[in-house]
Amino acid sequence: MAQKLIMACLIAVSTLTVQAQTPSPNTVFWSELQKLCGKAFAGTLAAAPADDATFKDKTLVMHVRSCEKDRIRIPFIVGEDRSRTWVLTQQNDRIVLRHDHRHKDGTPDKVTMYGGSTTSVGMPARQMFPADQETVNTIPAAATNVWWIDLVPGEHFTYNIRRMGSERYFSIKFDLKTPVSAPEAPWGWKD
Repeated sequence: MAQKLIMACLIAVSTLTVQAQTPSPNTVFWSELQKLCGKAFAGTLAAAPADDATFKDKTLVMHVRSCEKDRIRIPFIVGEDRSRTWVLTQQNDRIVLRHDHRHKDGTPDKVTMYGGSTTSVGMPARQMFPADQETVNTIPAAATNVWWIDLVPGEHFTYNIRRMGSERYFSIKFDLKTPVSAPEAPWGWKD
């Protein structure tokens, strides 16, 4: 009987140890994203409103250009337009997504640094970012925006945005199987 009790205790302790060592889903996501640092990937427009003229028929490239411990910056190049950078930051046990928009001279656009923070640890392959109050203050129409990133290692990275309660939906899918040449630095970057 004592032997069975000791065995049950050992199993319980080892189970708790394994659970404590299992990284959270957002930690797995962050780690997989950091593995892409320095690489660039071509994208395709998977979904967009019918009247979209910004992304349709343009060359789309993401470049995981800058990776720090708690911040990853990913310039998103649309044709010749190098104004956009996705900035992901780890804060406490959440990830924050910001959209850094710049003019050719490097000055911030009047609509910049909008986005949101994850509200949970998410999933290893998906993190969701509902619009935060800073975004609502900057772009009132974006109050119901939800951005999300799907990251399937070795397969694809997909950037998505849905404006809840409307038909507004964008999805851009990047092929992680075939890296491309890194683009020029985005506007405003000093390398």
